[in-house]
Order: sequence, then structure tokens, then C-alpha cells
Amino acid sequence: MKYSSLTVVSLVLLSLSVSCANPADNAPKAVISGTATPAIGARASGTRLVITPSNSRIDFIGSKVTGSESGWFKQFSGLVELVAENPVQSQVSIEIDMNSVATKSQGLDEHLKTADFFEVARYPKATFVSTSIKSGSEAMGTHTVTGNLELHGVQKAITFPATINVTADAVSVDSEFAINRKDFGIVYAGKTNDLIRDEVVLKLTIKAGSAGL
Repeated sequence: MKYSSLTVVSLVLLSLSVSCANPADNAPKAVISGTATPAIGARASGTRLVITPSNSRIDFIGSKVTGSESGWFKQFSGLVELVAENPVQSQVSIEIDMNSVATKSQGLDEHLKTADFFEVARYPKATFVSTSIKSGSEAMGTHTVTGNLELHGVQKAITFPATINVTADAVSVDSEFAINRKDFGIVYAGKTNDLIRDEVVLKLTIKAGSAGL
């Protein structure tokens, strides 16, 4: 089968447009402020539900001009303090072992641990503690979550949409949103002919239970 030069060029351009797509274009953008929000005062005691890698996932997608890379964290721990089966009265906290970062490439895993990216020798942990959970969301989701995210030694307030479902002894939180890595001092540009985009998509799939369901 013969193709005209115009057809070949069109096919090449189509291929490039697909491979160069930015995953963050289809994700809600988290709102990040310059400083952390004040911690919440004393709250009513609730049911403590455990977040572990056996019941939850923390994934991310980064991209370059030429394509994207997916990754996840193998080790993390957290708690949902569920009050009156009501997310608005409740709180979630998570601590991530940054040395547990994983992708489909061992070489990329090791590069992500260096000073170009997470600098895990200096900043071994990332943490998130919610300060507010409100019903409703301007983006997709049932709630709007605000909290303090510390990543790469930088702590800032972050607000993002989430879908939260609650029962008497379990809670699920599903959320997907984009952040700008440079807000947290991760500024490595990549190769001059293959630049890394600033936006990173985070995907939270949490199914916490009293017995680590």
C-alpha cells in the first residue's frame, strides 16, 4: 500500500500529538497556597481507621515532551479519624516513605530518589494532614479537602476534590488532581530536547478500615 507524503506527515503528527499529551490537562488542579493552614483544635474522638498499602494506593503520573511515566509508593501509613460517620467532622493523615517510590524502570526509581527530584536522603518522608473537609466540590467529587502537604521539605496548604464514602467502620476516598512540582522546590528541567512538565497528577485510592480492610 502506498501513502502520499502528506498522509505520512499527518500520521507522524498524529502520533506525536498522542505521545506528547499532558495527563494533567484532564485532571482538576489543586489549589496551593504559600503557607500551611492553622492546625485544627481539639475535636470529638472518633473511630480510628487504618490506611496501609494493603488497602490503599498512592499513584502519580509525570510527563515529558515525549511521553509520560506512571509511578507509586510502596510504603506509607495513615489514619482516618472518623467522627459520627461524617467526613466533615473527620480528619485524615498520611505519611509516605519517599524511598519506596517505584515505577516500571529501576533506573528511573533511583533517579527520582536523587537531588534532581525527591532527594530522599535529605527528605525521607512526605506528609499530609487535613485541616478541613467540606461537602460539595466545584470539580468532580463529593467533598473538598484542604490540608497541609509537606513534600521535599516544603510545607504548603493544598485543596483538592475527593469522592468520599463512609460506613460505620470503613471509609473510602478517591481523588485525582494535579499539582505543580515547582511549588515544592522540585525544579529539575530534564534534557534540553526532552523537557519535563511542571504538572504532576496525584491519584489517591484509599479504603481504610478498623482492621486494615
